[in-house]
Amino acid sequence: MVRSEAGDVDGYLAEVSEERRAALAEVRRLCRAELVGFAEVMAYGMPAYERDGACEIAFACQKRYISFYLMRGDVREAFEERLAGHDMGKGCLRFRKPESVDFDLLRDLLRATAARPGTVC
Repeated sequence: MVRSEAGDVDGYLAEVSEERRAALAEVRRLCRAELVGFAEVMAYGMPAYERDGACEIAFACQKRYISFYLMRGDVREAFEERLAGHDMGKGCLRFRKPESVDFDLLRDLLRATAARPGTVC
């Protein structure tokens, strides 16, 4: 699934393969727990979390991996050492297997994002 037509995150998760559903549900749980005051929306066919109308976090089930989108350059820079060695594009952290998702790292990235507003790239 690259781009979902689901109207909400529950619908999105229902479309995901059973193999990846638990990992994505845990990513969602972390987002909802850590991103207090953010709105959970569907944007660009994937679950996203907005503050003041700006999308700062998103996740998706791609064909070959689970994606975690971190749209804040300041947070990426602050975590540069911890992100080194991970499969990461400009703003997309990729996990090839559900069991390889680093939930501790994601929780810390979410906490840093929630701590203060920042510029979204």
